[in-house]
This record gives sequence, structure tokens and C-alpha cells, in this order.
Amino acid sequence: MIKALAGISPQIKQYLIITGNYWAFTLTDGALRMLVVLYFHQLGYSPINIAMLFVFYEVFGVITNLIGGWLGARWGLNKTMNIGLGMQIVALMMLTVPADMLTVVYVMIAQALSGIAKDLNKMSAKSAIKLLVPKDSAGSNNKLYQWVAVLTGSKNALKGVGFFLGGVLLTTFGFKGAIQLMAVMLLFVWIWSLFSLKAELGKAKHKPKFTEIFSKSSSINLLSAARLFLFGARDVWFVVALPVFLATTFNWDHWWVGGFMASWVIGYGMVQSIAPRFTGQIPSPRSAAIWAGYLAVIPVLIAIALHYQFYVQFSIIVGLLIFGGLFAINSSLHSYLIVSFASSERVSMDVGFYYMANAMGRLIGTVLSGWIFQVYGLEMCLWISALFIATAAVISSQLDHRATG
Repeated sequence: MIKALAGISPQIKQYLIITGNYWAFTLTDGALRMLVVLYFHQLGYSPINIAMLFVFYEVFGVITNLIGGWLGARWGLNKTMNIGLGMQIVALMMLTVPADMLTVVYVMIAQALSGIAKDLNKMSAKSAIKLLVPKDSAGSNNKLYQWVAVLTGSKNALKGVGFFLGGVLLTTFGFKGAIQLMAVMLLFVWIWSLFSLKAELGKAKHKPKFTEIFSKSSSINLLSAARLFLFGARDVWFVVALPVFLATTFNWDHWWVGGFMASWVIGYGMVQSIAPRFTGQIPSPRSAAIWAGYLAVIPVLIAIALHYQFYVQFSIIVGLLIFGGLFAINSSLHSYLIVSFASSERVSMDVGFYYMANAMGRLIGTVLSGWIFQVYGLEMCLWISALFIATAAVISSQLDHRATG
């Protein structure tokens, strides 16, 4: 292992450390999401109240991605990564107070810190890839796509493990014990990171002005808009509606809900990692529209099955698996395109702007997931999901195939 690392450039070593930190953070992020959903459902919170717990998480994700890219360009991605890890530890410790203090507003504030932390980590890790693949090397675009796919896929597979971990920890240690255990684990990672991350990867030679945070690239703006609707389409039924539906309609316990959601996200991450096999090694930007068109069909079919009560449990499970596979390809393709489109001179700012739109989509999807499910049910959540995906497809069809950073 040490001999293998000896031949790796210092820059790539730093990126590997960033990736390791990202993975550790992702475990706690996935587990925390499942812990909050299941625990507060257990306390009798309504779906819309559970959704509200995540509103600040997503709102501050929007702000963080917009500003975080600018901070990464000025300070370096190592600093933004360490700040994110530290903030997640604080967010976790905030949730270890007595149960009667866990009001909606208090948990929303803790989730706000967690949202900032998560998006600082994501922006740092994904921005770094652009800087590691030489643009003049043979097959650089192919390698870039593969690296993005592996990072994105492995992260989501670990997030799925986190979902399962959240269900297990809640059953085994209770809410407070589970949170404390995760905080201690992440504290060790943070201390290691403070001493290991030294290279100022991603730090711009000329410090950008704050007014430069908005992208002037039409391709990045279009792709960002498509990403907003794509992730809104996923979260409108996945974040609150689906876990509560599984727990109430199918009478699944925490283990079953957490295990199923975990398996879905792990499989989703595995498909993301091999997305180039499905889309081609260097896909055209407009292929994003084609794959979104395939995806839009799935929530329509599940909604029809629910309406006619056609083997509901079978339809939900199989439909979700197919949706996950197609969504994984769409997500991986988008992640490659943004890194490809981003300018090398302002990569963290372009990527940050794009993930700001991603966070906005999650915010809209999360709020709608609780509200629409409570008022109209899961079927309506699926119809809105299909509409959002169709909108993403139309926007993606306008992408310029010549646009690269």
C-alpha cells in the first residue's frame, strides 16, 4: 500500500484524502437523513412537518453551493473540506440534547448546519476532478467521465449504506446514542484531515470577486436548470413520501424501511459508477435529453399502477428499482457534463453554481414531498415527478454539443 502510494503525485494524494473524507461524511449524512425521518415519524410528526425539518438543510445547501465555489477558489478546496467536516460534527452534537428540546425549529437549525457541511464537501470533491485530468492527454474526456462516474457512484453507494446504518443504529442505540456514535467517528476523520490536507487544490491564482459567482455560460445555466428539475423529480416522492408510505401502508419497521432505501441507493450508486457503459464513453450533451425521456416514463407507470391498485407493493418496488437505474445514468451523465463544461480557471465556482441548482431542486422536491403526499398521496407525487423530468428533458435538448470548459 505504502509503495503504491509512493508513486502517486502529491496532488492526487490530496484528492484521495478528499475523497476519503467525502465518503466518511456521506455515511453520516445518509444515516442522519434516515434517523430524522424515522425518529420523528415515530414521535407522531406529520409528513409535512417531517419535510419541514429538511427545509433549512436544502435552503442553506443552495446558498452554500453558490458561495462555497467562490470560497473554494479563494481559500483552496482543502479548507472548505475541513470547514464542512467540522460543521457536521457540530450539527450532530446539537441533536444529542434531551428529546423535549428537539422542536421543529431547533432541528431545522441543526439541519441547516448539516446542509452547509454536506455541500462544502461535495463541491470540494467534485471540483478537484477537473484539475487532475490533463486536458491535452489522450482520452482525457473519457477518463474524466470515468472518474466522475466512479466518485459519484461510490458516494451514493455509501449514502445507501448510511440509510441502512441509520435504521440499524436507531433500533440498536436509540436516536441520541446513534447521533453520538456518528459524531465521535467523524471527529477522528476531521482530526486526520486537518493534518493530512495540505495542498491548496483549486485555489485560484487571481482571487475572484464575489460578483463573479453567477455563471455566464449558457450551457452551464441550461444544465443547471435541467438539474434542478431532475432532482426535484426524485425528491418529490423519495425523501418523505416513500419512507412514510412504506412504513404506514406496508407496515414495514425501521429495519425494513432503512434496509430497502439503503439497497436502492447502493444499487443506484453502482449503476452510476458504470454509467459510461450505457451512454457511451464520451456522450453528447444532448443525450441528457434522451435519457431523461426514458426516465419520465417510469413514474407515470407507477402512478397508473397505484391508481388501479395493480399489485401495489410489487409495482412500487420494481418501479423504484427501474427508476433508480435510469436516474443513476441521468445523474452520472449530468455530473460529467458540468465538470466538462466548467472552466479550468473557475472550476469550483462553475461547479458550485450548478450544485446550487441541484440543491434548489432538492429543496422544492422535499417541500412538495411532504405537502403533496399529506394532501393528495403518493400517486400525485409521482405525476409531479414525471412532469419535472419531462421539463428537464426539454431543457437538456437545448444544450450545445460544442460547449466545454
